[in-house]
Amino acid sequence: MKRFAYLKSFRLRIFLIMFLTGFIATGIMRFGMTANTRNRAIRERSMEVTEQIRICANRMINYGYFHSAPSDIISAQLTQLSLVYEGRILVIDSAFKVISDTYDISLGKTMIGEEVMLCYRGETINNYDRDSRYIEVAVPVMEKDPETGENVILGMILASASTDSIRREADILTRQGFIIELVVLAALIGISALTATLSVRPFERVTKAMAGVVSFEEDIPVVSDYKETGEIVEAFEKLRQRLKVLDESRQEFVSNVSHELKTPIASIKVLADSLNMQEDAPLEMYREFMQDISAEVDRENEIISDLLELVRMEKGASGMHVENININELLEQIIKRLGPLARKSEVDLILESKRNVNADIDEVKMTQAITNIIENGIKYNKHPGWVRILLDADHQYMSISISDSGVGIPESEQAHIFERFYRGDKSHSKEISGTGLGLSITRRTILLHKGSIEVESKPGEGTTFLVKVPLSFIVGE
Repeated sequence: MKRFAYLKSFRLRIFLIMFLTGFIATGIMRFGMTANTRNRAIRERSMEVTEQIRICANRMINYGYFHSAPSDIISAQLTQLSLVYEGRILVIDSAFKVISDTYDISLGKTMIGEEVMLCYRGETINNYDRDSRYIEVAVPVMEKDPETGENVILGMILASASTDSIRREADILTRQGFIIELVVLAALIGISALTATLSVRPFERVTKAMAGVVSFEEDIPVVSDYKETGEIVEAFEKLRQRLKVLDESRQEFVSNVSHELKTPIASIKVLADSLNMQEDAPLEMYREFMQDISAEVDRENEIISDLLELVRMEKGASGMHVENININELLEQIIKRLGPLARKSEVDLILESKRNVNADIDEVKMTQAITNIIENGIKYNKHPGWVRILLDADHQYMSISISDSGVGIPESEQAHIFERFYRGDKSHSKEISGTGLGLSITRRTILLHKGSIEVESKPGEGTTFLVKVPLSFIVGE
């Protein structure tokens, strides 16, 4: 395939378009001019022959050609015309007898044909036979009857004229046109090649400028030769900015992951070193330290599990197992599961359903997402406090509103709560367990369901999350 990669060259395509356009245009022009010149010459020759035959017809009347013996002057004139036009001339009388033939072939014969009959009706016939390349002219010879004043047909002149001389001139013109066309095409090749080179040069500068960018910090030089090159540079600059943001996010993510993963390991090492430094440590201390070590291991495992789930979601690797689920029953199960945690924290869980709702969702993922929000409402709440879950739906979307009476989220932090490892209210974060990935996973889950999640909060008054998800999940939208 690489051998034919040059066929995709923009420069080659511009060259071919210009060359073929010029080639076709010059070919059409040459053929058009030749055909037009040939047709015009035939028309002029036809008119000329017709006029000469009419002159002969008038002279025949003047010389009384059809009332007396044939005139040598008329015969000589007919012979001369037949030689000039490389053709044949016949004179036919009113009885359809050939009384004169420049070829002396049909003298005395009766001549009846379509042209003859039309001519005897007073019509002048003028045709061009493309097969034989002859012009055929039939002119009636008429004079007025002195008694009635009407035209009387005395006979007719039937003439044929060769167009070989016209064809020879057309062939000469065609050869000359072909030579001119070759010269034009040679010039067109050079012009097309130059134009194609100049046309793609700005794009080559754009490519070179892009290739010269080795870091996200470098700006690409502006190439404003064309509107299109300017748009390409602008689009590349926007892409560079997005990649810069993604790279910064990646670096921050790696830093956060490293910190979050090191923290439990550091705690485990401190606890283990403390035990190793005490040779006669009591059994109660061993049990307490081992419980702490086990808790740190669980925390490490929870962080790793959440990270893997988030990465799978962002890569789209975790398939969606969509089923039609009763949302009322799903919320009741979540509240039942979180009941012990809520009672321990002195938080009341309140579920209000305005109607029975069924929706196409991935039950496992949606359960995890709603659980994360309610669990945060329990953890960051007052004691005693409450968390209210309100379920509603219209003809297209279901909505789940989760409100709490907790500490609230400052407005400056609301834009960051869905970021990975972000944990608001630093004074409580150390006391409350969690990985800082829950809301990131929740938001990604809602987006996978083609829904939306919004947050409203006032410090000291509480927080409300509003989740909206389509009732029907359409794959590919």
